[in-house]
Amino acid sequence: MYALVLPKVFPQPEELAAMSHALSDHSESYLSELRLFIEDICCDLCLFDDALQGDACSGGIRVDREFHLGAPSTFADIRIAPAGAAPYFIEVKVGYSDAALVRHLARKYSIDTPQVNEADKVVLVVDAEDRPRWNEVEAALRAQFNPRLQLEVFDESSLQAAVLERLGVNVGAITEQQLLDVRDRIESALGFQAFGGESIDSYRNDPLRAELLWHLGASRLCELRARGRKTAREILPPKLYRGVAVLMADLSSFSSFVRDTPDPDVIRESLTNFYTKSRYKIVNGGGMLYQFVGDAVIGFFGVPEASASPIDDCLDAARALLDIGHSVSDHWQRQIDRVQPMGGAHIGLTIGDVEVLSLRPFSRTRIGAVSDSINMAARLLSAADAGQIVVSNSFYHKLDMDRQRDFVELKPLDARNVGRIKAWKLDLSERYADAGSAGK
Repeated sequence: MYALVLPKVFPQPEELAAMSHALSDHSESYLSELRLFIEDICCDLCLFDDALQGDACSGGIRVDREFHLGAPSTFADIRIAPAGAAPYFIEVKVGYSDAALVRHLARKYSIDTPQVNEADKVVLVVDAEDRPRWNEVEAALRAQFNPRLQLEVFDESSLQAAVLERLGVNVGAITEQQLLDVRDRIESALGFQAFGGESIDSYRNDPLRAELLWHLGASRLCELRARGRKTAREILPPKLYRGVAVLMADLSSFSSFVRDTPDPDVIRESLTNFYTKSRYKIVNGGGMLYQFVGDAVIGFFGVPEASASPIDDCLDAARALLDIGHSVSDHWQRQIDRVQPMGGAHIGLTIGDVEVLSLRPFSRTRIGAVSDSINMAARLLSAADAGQIVVSNSFYHKLDMDRQRDFVELKPLDARNVGRIKAWKLDLSERYADAGSAGK
């Protein structure tokens, strides 16, 4: 089994003392960001473990965040599906009270759904060292879980040691004061995986490499270098890229959510959650993150090179983004008084040519893109309601027949400055029915 097995390297007793911290002293906004940060680390550890099982480039593992478990308002923090092995879930619950921890996890993992039944375990990342009654909490969790699922506990010192063992990075305590330094060290480890070098200790990301990591991710960069793009400047040259699948997704009722949210911390937390998980899905699903515009994310599939199935990759990412959007808005709704007319996400997909260009002479560090496909994806997005994906006719006809059966044809869309568009709709809103009634 890949990822998050107990490590062989453990901190010394004096280091453990430095790692402990009183999470109860922090705000919920801080704890939410800390959990999101730890989720990033867990996902990266799984991808690194997968790379170690095969060649230097990951590719035999699927990582999904906010994975829908098949019942209303049930989303796993992370689902890991290794090649040739049963999937499993990771839950990051640092800072939760004992009662909330048991309530949330029992609600999600006591259920009997195909999504839960096909998995074999839940890895719980939690601050167990700071919980005097942890043995009782753990026993309560085991008693309420679906009997098919095993529970593995991963505490802070184990997470620290796993980062040291897998990435060769001694991150020290994961505390507020050190978060920026920890992020920098993790990014350097990712850059070393993508670009190589003499040693991980001496490696540093220059601005171009940091930008490429942001847009494409370490695993994809490693793949591209293995295909012959040896230097960073060769990765994403300005040119016309043909046949690119374009994805645009945004949160439904975003303006209404913002208007009815008096606490700006909740707005920032929700958007950071959506941005982080959307980017992770795109870059680790075969795509390139182009940019965020307000609450919308734009991704390209086929830049700088097409995968074996860029259209399928794009649609798979879109379906996962619906889960992410609904989980984010579900969590947001529970923190405000006024019930929103709808939540979740809606998405437009199309295919066409994309012109990638430098935003300053000879620079590969700052890039832009011009494409009629981006405009069309925006028009298709506006025709989709929450939980729906609307695709252009050309995108639809590149899908295989099994996937086409899930779509229904729409009346031609009148799109300003674009003309009338023939489009098809995939409606997945029913799977999110009754969302908002329970906690994450």
